[in-house]
Amino acid sequence: MEAGAENIAMRPPTSENGDTAEQARAKADEVAGKAQEQIGAAKDKARVQLRDQVDQRSTQAGERVRSAAGDARSVAEQLRKQGSETPARYAEQAADQVERVGDWLRDSDGDRILGDVEDFARRNPWGVAVAGLALGFAAARMLKASSAERYERSTGVRPQLPSSGARVGP
Repeated sequence: MEAGAENIAMRPPTSENGDTAEQARAKADEVAGKAQEQIGAAKDKARVQLRDQVDQRSTQAGERVRSAAGDARSVAEQLRKQGSETPARYAEQAADQVERVGDWLRDSDGDRILGDVEDFARRNPWGVAVAGLALGFAAARMLKASSAERYERSTGVRPQLPSSGARVGP
Protein backbone atom coordinates (compact mmCIF):
# COMPACT_ATOMS: atom_id res chain seq x y z
CA MET A 1 0.00 0.00 0.00
CA GLU A 2 1.26 3.47 -0.73
CA ALA A 3 2.00 5.91 2.05
CA GLY A 4 -0.78 8.26 0.90
CA ALA A 5 -3.38 5.49 0.98
CA GLU A 6 -2.43 4.57 4.55
CA ASN A 7 -2.86 8.15 5.67
CA ILE A 8 -6.39 8.33 4.21
CA ALA A 9 -7.45 5.06 5.85
CA MET A 10 -6.16 6.11 9.28
CA ARG A 11 -7.62 9.62 9.32
CA PRO A 12 -10.43 10.31 11.75
CA PRO A 13 -13.82 10.96 10.14
CA THR A 14 -14.19 14.41 8.75
CA SER A 15 -16.87 16.72 10.06
CA GLU A 16 -18.97 15.85 7.03
CA ASN A 17 -18.88 12.11 7.92
CA GLY A 18 -19.53 12.91 11.58
CA ASP A 19 -22.52 15.07 10.68
CA THR A 20 -23.91 12.31 8.48
CA ALA A 21 -23.59 9.73 11.27
CA GLU A 22 -25.25 12.11 13.74
CA GLN A 23 -28.07 12.79 11.28
CA ALA A 24 -28.59 9.06 10.78
CA ARG A 25 -28.71 8.53 14.56
CA ALA A 26 -31.20 11.38 14.94
CA LYS A 27 -33.37 9.97 12.15
CA ALA A 28 -33.26 6.48 13.72
CA ASP A 29 -34.27 7.95 17.10
CA GLU A 30 -37.14 9.81 15.43
CA VAL A 31 -38.37 6.67 13.66
CA ALA A 32 -38.09 4.66 16.89
CA GLY A 33 -40.07 7.34 18.76
CA LYS A 34 -42.82 7.30 16.15
CA ALA A 35 -42.94 3.50 16.27
CA GLN A 36 -43.27 3.58 20.07
CA GLU A 37 -46.11 6.10 19.78
CA GLN A 38 -47.91 3.93 17.24
CA ILE A 39 -47.48 0.85 19.41
CA GLY A 40 -48.85 2.73 22.40
CA ALA A 41 -51.81 3.97 20.38
CA ALA A 42 -52.52 0.44 19.09
CA LYS A 43 -52.38 -0.95 22.64
CA ASP A 44 -54.76 1.73 23.87
CA LYS A 45 -57.14 1.05 20.98
CA ALA A 46 -57.05 -2.71 21.65
CA ARG A 47 -57.65 -2.12 25.36
CA VAL A 48 -60.68 0.08 24.62
CA GLN A 49 -62.07 -2.47 22.16
CA LEU A 50 -61.58 -5.30 24.65
CA ARG A 51 -63.25 -3.29 27.41
CA ASP A 52 -66.17 -2.52 25.09
CA GLN A 53 -66.52 -6.21 24.18
CA VAL A 54 -66.46 -7.25 27.85
CA ASP A 55 -69.07 -4.59 28.63
CA GLN A 56 -71.31 -5.73 25.78
CA ARG A 57 -70.94 -9.45 26.54
CA SER A 58 -71.44 -8.98 30.28
CA THR A 59 -74.63 -7.00 29.63
CA GLN A 60 -75.92 -9.78 27.36
CA ALA A 61 -74.95 -12.46 29.90
CA GLY A 62 -76.64 -10.45 32.65
CA GLU A 63 -79.88 -10.35 30.68
CA ARG A 64 -79.72 -14.12 30.07
CA VAL A 65 -79.00 -14.80 33.75
CA ARG A 66 -81.91 -12.57 34.79
CA SER A 67 -84.11 -14.53 32.39
CA ALA A 68 -83.01 -17.75 34.12
CA ALA A 69 -83.94 -16.16 37.45
CA GLY A 70 -87.41 -15.51 36.06
CA ASP A 71 -87.63 -19.17 35.06
CA ALA A 72 -86.65 -20.22 38.59
CA ARG A 73 -89.38 -17.95 39.98
CA SER A 74 -91.89 -19.65 37.69
CA VAL A 75 -90.77 -23.01 39.01
CA ALA A 76 -91.21 -21.71 42.57
CA GLU A 77 -94.76 -20.61 41.75
CA GLN A 78 -95.58 -24.01 40.27
CA LEU A 79 -94.20 -25.73 43.36
CA ARG A 80 -96.32 -23.52 45.61
CA LYS A 81 -99.42 -24.38 43.55
CA GLN A 82 -98.59 -28.05 44.12
CA GLY A 83 -98.29 -27.46 47.85
CA SER A 84 -94.51 -27.89 48.04
CA GLU A 85 -93.62 -24.83 50.08
CA THR A 86 -90.08 -25.81 51.13
CA PRO A 87 -88.77 -26.55 47.61
CA ALA A 88 -90.58 -23.41 46.39
CA ARG A 89 -88.75 -21.34 49.02
CA TYR A 90 -85.40 -22.81 47.93
CA ALA A 91 -86.19 -22.10 44.29
CA GLU A 92 -87.14 -18.53 45.22
CA GLN A 93 -83.88 -18.04 47.14
CA ALA A 94 -81.91 -19.42 44.21
CA ALA A 95 -83.77 -17.06 41.88
CA ASP A 96 -82.85 -14.12 44.13
CA GLN A 97 -79.16 -15.06 44.03
CA VAL A 98 -79.20 -15.61 40.27
CA GLU A 99 -80.96 -12.29 39.78
CA ARG A 100 -78.26 -10.50 41.82
CA VAL A 101 -75.57 -12.07 39.63
CA GLY A 102 -77.49 -11.00 36.53
CA ASP A 103 -77.77 -7.43 37.84
CA TRP A 104 -74.05 -7.37 38.62
CA LEU A 105 -73.17 -8.63 35.13
CA ARG A 106 -75.54 -6.21 33.44
CA ASP A 107 -74.49 -3.15 35.45
CA SER A 108 -70.73 -3.75 35.72
CA ASP A 109 -68.12 -2.53 33.30
CA GLY A 110 -65.08 -4.53 32.23
CA ASP A 111 -62.75 -2.95 34.79
CA ARG A 112 -65.11 -3.68 37.68
CA ILE A 113 -65.65 -7.28 36.58
CA LEU A 114 -61.92 -7.90 36.25
CA GLY A 115 -61.27 -6.27 39.64
CA ASP A 116 -64.00 -8.30 41.35
CA VAL A 117 -62.73 -11.55 39.81
CA GLU A 118 -59.17 -10.73 40.91
CA ASP A 119 -60.38 -9.96 44.45
CA PHE A 120 -62.30 -13.23 44.58
CA ALA A 121 -59.23 -15.13 43.36
CA ARG A 122 -57.07 -13.50 46.04
CA ARG A 123 -59.56 -14.41 48.77
CA ASN A 124 -60.20 -17.96 47.47
CA PRO A 125 -57.08 -19.27 45.71
CA TRP A 126 -58.00 -22.91 46.36
CA GLY A 127 -61.48 -22.35 44.99
CA VAL A 128 -60.02 -20.92 41.80
CA ALA A 129 -57.58 -23.82 41.54
CA VAL A 130 -60.37 -26.39 41.98
CA ALA A 131 -62.54 -24.57 39.44
CA GLY A 132 -59.64 -24.55 36.99
CA LEU A 133 -59.11 -28.28 37.47
CA ALA A 134 -62.82 -28.95 36.99
CA LEU A 135 -62.90 -26.88 33.82
CA GLY A 136 -59.78 -28.64 32.53
CA PHE A 137 -61.26 -32.04 33.28
CA ALA A 138 -64.53 -31.13 31.53
CA ALA A 139 -62.65 -29.76 28.51
CA ALA A 140 -60.54 -32.94 28.29
CA ARG A 141 -63.65 -35.12 28.37
CA MET A 142 -65.32 -33.06 25.65
CA LEU A 143 -62.20 -33.19 23.47
CA LYS A 144 -61.92 -36.95 23.95
CA ALA A 145 -65.56 -37.47 22.98
CA SER A 146 -65.36 -35.16 19.99
CA SER A 147 -62.11 -36.72 18.73
CA ALA A 148 -63.74 -40.15 18.52
CA GLU A 149 -66.65 -38.66 16.57
CA ARG A 150 -64.30 -36.79 14.21
CA TYR A 151 -62.27 -39.97 13.63
CA GLU A 152 -65.42 -41.91 12.79
CA ARG A 153 -66.64 -39.20 10.39
CA SER A 154 -63.30 -38.91 8.60
CA THR A 155 -62.57 -42.63 8.27
CA GLY A 156 -65.96 -44.24 8.51
CA VAL A 157 -64.52 -46.61 11.14
CA ARG A 158 -65.73 -46.54 14.71
CA PRO A 159 -62.72 -46.48 17.07
CA GLN A 160 -62.31 -49.49 19.35
CA LEU A 161 -62.46 -48.34 22.95
CA PRO A 162 -61.74 -50.82 25.72
CA SER A 163 -64.82 -51.80 27.67
CA SER A 164 -64.85 -51.10 31.39
CA GLY A 165 -64.41 -54.75 32.33
CA ALA A 166 -61.99 -55.72 29.57
CA ARG A 167 -58.33 -56.01 30.25
CA VAL A 168 -56.04 -54.02 28.03
CA GLY A 169 -52.58 -55.29 27.21
CA PRO A 170 -50.83 -58.68 27.43
